[in-house]
Amino acid sequence: MNDLGFENPWLLSALLLSLPPLWRSGVKPTRHACLSLLPPDALSGWLDWLLRILPAAAIALATLGAAGMHLKQQKIARLAHGAHMVILLDRSKSMDNSFAGQTPSDGEQSKASAARSLLNKLVDQRRRDLIGFAAYSTSALPILPLTENKQALHAAIDATASPALAYTNISKGLALALAYFDQKPTAGSRIVLLVSDGAAVIDPDSEAALRQLFKRTQVRLYWLFLRTENNPGIFSTPEDNRDDNPQAMPERYLHMFFTSLGIPYQAYEAEDANAMRQAIADFDRLEQFPLPYFETIPRQDLSGVCFTAMSISISLLLGLKWLEGRK
Repeated sequence: MNDLGFENPWLLSALLLSLPPLWRSGVKPTRHACLSLLPPDALSGWLDWLLRILPAAAIALATLGAAGMHLKQQKIARLAHGAHMVILLDRSKSMDNSFAGQTPSDGEQSKASAARSLLNKLVDQRRRDLIGFAAYSTSALPILPLTENKQALHAAIDATASPALAYTNISKGLALALAYFDQKPTAGSRIVLLVSDGAAVIDPDSEAALRQLFKRTQVRLYWLFLRTENNPGIFSTPEDNRDDNPQAMPERYLHMFFTSLGIPYQAYEAEDANAMRQAIADFDRLEQFPLPYFETIPRQDLSGVCFTAMSISISLLLGLKWLEGRK
């Protein structure tokens, strides 16, 4: 009963009008010399009660319909398989180049274009996720908070088709992505999906701050590294020990930093759009954890149902009265 509501509750006082038909039969009385001579007639007894109930029901249903009876908006607990995810996209100038490291030509895709296409498909596949979107270059760029609005997410991803910006400040980007989870429930898995084609040196102070943020937010980190052709990858080791330093191999040292965080972490190295597609498919297969959420059921108007039921009651009543007239 707590789920029921009324637009005009003051009209409910008219329900009292449905009581008189219950105490007075609608059958015309017939005189008989001796009632004891009449045989028992159960059917007549049932019909007599039906002739009382139908008009009472019609009046009650008309009153409920006029009062605007409805089911209130409800929130129902559901259990889906999904996550709270932040997509963090690199918007440095190199992302506008092809995987060959050149300006795209002859139908070639830039790394940014390939990333947009696959991220749009990922958003469509992750139907129960709450997804946020952010980017970074010289500074962090908050674009869209955690939302289940897929149309808004597609618009945000497509908006990154504008020319890329300057350099790469990945520490600011990661700090922004982790801030999306502040004041958010920890139910389900929390994911940061980093999509970039390079890295930059993270200073010790930023490293320490990021360690604290990763520990506090309890996220799972995925790095989709869009490797430019002939460039060292995140798993490469230098032949000359003198090149084994963050300035010469920032991607390798960023990978080592992520590995040392003590969080669930997975890195993918993609050298073309097909490799990116496989990495996204693998990510989508892995990240299917139970995610409790509340589904909002909008208010449902019941006045139409009341008036329909009232019409049926009146039709039955008229049919019974017609049969009475034929006897």
